[in-house]
Amino acid sequence: MSKLPILRKLTKEEFSWVLFDWANQSYVMIVMSVIMSLYFLEAARLNDISAEVGTSYFALSNTVATIIVGLLAPIIGTLSGYHGKKKFLFSIFTGIGLLGTFGLAFVPEQFWFAILVVFVFSSIGFAGSTKIYDAFLVDVTNNERMNWVSSIGFAFGYVGGALPFLLCIPLVILAQFEIIPLPLMMAYRISFVIATVWWAIFMLPMFKNVHQKYGTEQEPQYIRKSFVRVWTTFKEIAAQREILVFLIAFFLYSDGVGSIIRMATAYGNTIGLDAVTLLMVLLVTQFVAFPCAIIYGKLSQKYGAKFMIYFAIGTYCVICSIAIFMSPDRDLRTLTIMFWALAMLVGTAQGGIQALSRSYFGRIIPKDKSNEYFGFYNVFSRFASVLGTSIFGVITIVTGHPHLGIAGIAVLFVAAAIVFKFAPDDRLRLNL
Repeated sequence: MSKLPILRKLTKEEFSWVLFDWANQSYVMIVMSVIMSLYFLEAARLNDISAEVGTSYFALSNTVATIIVGLLAPIIGTLSGYHGKKKFLFSIFTGIGLLGTFGLAFVPEQFWFAILVVFVFSSIGFAGSTKIYDAFLVDVTNNERMNWVSSIGFAFGYVGGALPFLLCIPLVILAQFEIIPLPLMMAYRISFVIATVWWAIFMLPMFKNVHQKYGTEQEPQYIRKSFVRVWTTFKEIAAQREILVFLIAFFLYSDGVGSIIRMATAYGNTIGLDAVTLLMVLLVTQFVAFPCAIIYGKLSQKYGAKFMIYFAIGTYCVICSIAIFMSPDRDLRTLTIMFWALAMLVGTAQGGIQALSRSYFGRIIPKDKSNEYFGFYNVFSRFASVLGTSIFGVITIVTGHPHLGIAGIAVLFVAAAIVFKFAPDDRLRLNL
């Protein structure tokens, strides 16, 4: 299967599941985190829209996509809980994500609002597919291996996002400095095509080798009854204090994490960093995140997932604290150094907190209802970014200082740490 020792330890199903993280991270790196924001801000500039206002529009478009998928998530979870429906819905949302990503390459820059519409469309497809993908974790592995497999998925996802991004960087840089006869906007569009092709090729093993094991038998009028089951599942979760407490804490810190991921490039752009610097910083961040995600998985076996999630929350509090001092009034060299430090800290914690949250939840819920429960996990995950991006957008508009917008996100991590205190210690709960 692979010459890498850590991958040889995976089963075919686990490896195929991990490979989808490798595949779809091309969207995260090229569209969600870097190229899309640069592309839209340049389109906004060409349409006489200021960087600050363009950044706010971009933040609000992320909020719209988040709300749509958040509302769909419990229905998706319930429908995918029926045997034979999980892979079907997974295919639909993956197709939407691929079409939307490919479509970004063909929207003229003068239609800036249409760019945001297509971006929202692609975000819905990506988010829907990844949320069903998360629920497949219980189908491909067991409780004892779940932290490890989930961490490997995130770790290799960072490399899978970095490699296609490496193909885009020379193209964008050469176009930026007019070394090649290619308009910068065309270089961005080609990057969207690269993201689509990478995602499409490496998703194939997931479709071939991963199958649904847990679920309920399809019943008459299952679509109508799925809405009833959403309410039933909600009441079950509300009655289980430990699961509910975790979901509330997860929502708060995921909102902060997601907001920083989505707004990092736009934030760097508005404080004066050029596109080349942003591309290099975020590329290096991917390679920092790769070993750190694996380290989080290893340390969780000794200290527990709860402790490591707490450690990551603390790291993000430090990140927001650094942002307070990143005023655009500072000289560019100082801002560049501070942005590098901020990005490296994000890289150390981002994969670990996401991987362990996914596996922590997968291990404390009943397996036969994993799809329905992950549907609500996805609600909390998808609405994560609503508060953060809104905080960022509003503070930036009111004050004119994007660094204060990033700093304001700290309140979400502090609140999460307080709530998470009441979540169970996974080592005691799971007899680890």
